[in-house]
Amino acid sequence: MTGKIIKGIAGFYYVHVEGKGVYECRAKGVFRNEKIKPLVGDNVKLAVLDEREMEGNILEILPRVSELLRPAVANVDQAMLIFAIVKPNPNFNLLDRFLIRMERQKLPAIICFNKQDIASDAEKESLRQSYETCGCRVLFVSALENEGVEQIRELLQGKTTTVAGPSGVGKSSLINRLSPEANMETGEISRKIERGRHTTRHSEIIALGNGTYIVDTPGFTSLDISEITKEELGQYYPEFAQYEPHCRFSGCAHISEPSCGVKEAVEEGKISRVRYENYKALYQELKEVRRY
Repeated sequence: MTGKIIKGIAGFYYVHVEGKGVYECRAKGVFRNEKIKPLVGDNVKLAVLDEREMEGNILEILPRVSELLRPAVANVDQAMLIFAIVKPNPNFNLLDRFLIRMERQKLPAIICFNKQDIASDAEKESLRQSYETCGCRVLFVSALENEGVEQIRELLQGKTTTVAGPSGVGKSSLINRLSPEANMETGEISRKIERGRHTTRHSEIIALGNGTYIVDTPGFTSLDISEITKEELGQYYPEFAQYEPHCRFSGCAHISEPSCGVKEAVEEGKISRVRYENYKALYQELKEVRRY
């Protein structure tokens, strides 16, 4: 039978099989010999060793559609980044770092701003104007009041979505709204291994049914992008592209050059100033990275 790895801990892989539940599996030695490591999100073939105890062996890893390095997960279709509108205020630099990473991996991203029930219309409109031009879907929701949750559910349908965000923004509350029975799989795992409930540093997939999965990742406060160069940075700000032909100089960095189409677009309000200021800060950071 086939299933999807929803968690991996200490050499055990927990495989969700539609209509049956979660099997605790080991990977066959052939994977180690071939230096293949199963990933959360892998679709696999497994052999059942004990149906009553829900135990088995992974026989084969099916071809991957995509592979993320951080978090390490396979077969993701899109990403949803959850930030709060207020309490805490969004860290735009961190948000842009995540969007850069998704652009690099050619994954569509949804930006979900939570806690709209305690935010003003002006705060929401400011966020909308800052991020609607970057090519991402921007949503405003309230996990507390169950507002906007059905819209998210529709966007997730039939896909595997990695969900990430800083601590304290209501990510867990939103996931619980999406799937009140989301603890079902983790409950099964917890019964099999005592520390199952204490593995928040691991990525975990939650099955929502009908081929729909979400990848719950640990909360983060920083995100390193030093693997890219300052010269590459602009290509991960897709809203720059239509204005770059108006730059006087080929290879314009959009920092201090005169007659820069991107800077003019910022002044005219066509490009978000928040996004542009983040770009400048990240450009300076990458400029100081030592290359070997």
